[in-house]
Amino acid sequence: MSPFLRLRSTIASAARFRGNQRGSAAVEFALVAPLFFALLFAIIETGLVFFASQSLETALQDSARAIMTGQAQISNLTKQSFKANIVCKYASVLFDCENGIFVDVQSYPSGFGSVTISDPISGGNFVDNTQYNPGGPGDIVVVRLFYQWPLYVTGLGYNLANLSGSKRLLSATAAFKNEPYPAPTPSS
Repeated sequence: MSPFLRLRSTIASAARFRGNQRGSAAVEFALVAPLFFALLFAIIETGLVFFASQSLETALQDSARAIMTGQAQISNLTKQSFKANIVCKYASVLFDCENGIFVDVQSYPSGFGSVTISDPISGGNFVDNTQYNPGGPGDIVVVRLFYQWPLYVTGLGYNLANLSGSKRLLSATAAFKNEPYPAPTPSS
């Protein structure tokens, strides 16, 4: 075959290949799909984090009411019993309550100006320095709940993590003044 015929055959093959549109949608989808799915999963994970954070906030508000009204103090609840009987009742749907939620309750008898709140994150790790002191009638109380929420989309370049190990620390805080409930009588 002469070089001229070979060139002509090559040009004709290229023209047929360029004019053939079959499969172009599949190739375009293969180029766009990874970005589309990465964005989709990032949106879903962000929504789940916000939903979980709001659920933790709601559980905190419902649980803190037991301290504000004096029910926890009158019942002599400990940190573990407050968490198991009150907090886990409201936060058991999305969270591993027994092992994952941390409860911090601190009271300040001298007013809101004396409230100090420490940062629970140090060096990318959660520091568990939680206490349980629900205070008495008229005391200022700060109740905080913490949960280390696992993240899955962080490997795709979208990172919500504020803890090491691809986790985000969710926290909820309520500050209030205890109601003037009758003080519990000391047990003998």
